[in-house]
Amino acid sequence: MYFFIKHLAVLDMCFISTIVPKLLASLISKWSTISFGGCVIQLFFFLALAATESILLAAMSYDRYVAICNPLRYTAIMSREVCIQLSTTSWTIGGVYSTIHTINTFRLHFCRSNVIEHFFCDLPPLLKIACSDIRPNQNMIYGIGAVLILPCFPLTLVSYVFILRAIMRIHSVKGQRKAFSTCVSHLVTVGLFYLTGISVYLRPKASSLALYQDKISAVFYTILVPMVNPIVYSLRNKELKQAIKKTLTGRGPLRKI
Repeated sequence: MYFFIKHLAVLDMCFISTIVPKLLASLISKWSTISFGGCVIQLFFFLALAATESILLAAMSYDRYVAICNPLRYTAIMSREVCIQLSTTSWTIGGVYSTIHTINTFRLHFCRSNVIEHFFCDLPPLLKIACSDIRPNQNMIYGIGAVLILPCFPLTLVSYVFILRAIMRIHSVKGQRKAFSTCVSHLVTVGLFYLTGISVYLRPKASSLALYQDKISAVFYTILVPMVNPIVYSLRNKELKQAIKKTLTGRGPLRKI
């Protein structure tokens, strides 16, 4: 579990660093511009990290499925080699996914406008200002997304269906509570990340209202989810809970003398 959380922490730090520093600089300086090369780099890293995180979250859901549904075989199934293979596959697919879309996007001619209706370089607003035929790009978004990214969400849901079935069989209330605490936090962040991302990239056609909704959705999967993940996963740590309680109440946990 902690192996994947470490990878998720690195992903979130890189993910939020791709968008937020440039956004804050634009807000402070009131000069909302980005160079062509900067836009290429931002789009590449954003797509690579987003695709990697979607696959990594699915791997984490499988990890929780094995931990709860097959606890006695957990160390055999989720060996270190398997964990390394899953994480390596996530990073590799993310890089390939981003490379394909970045190359195809910046092969287009942008002659209509140089104003991007977004707070960072993303595929839908870039395609909107292109004067070339964007249908191949849109078909590739749907095709590659349907093959590589979209299956991660139903796989995650299926994992949690089996997890919930296993939890309901636990006779101990304490055991049920412990199992729920293990997976509920992950399910919340997964739902926010997948649903907002799918609503942006798999919508048939962009409009002015859709682009406004895309900005709101993008705030969730580029800023809110990476910001909430460390809090959600850290609050499962008993020592951190005690430290927070001590800070808020001004005293630590009572100990027997």
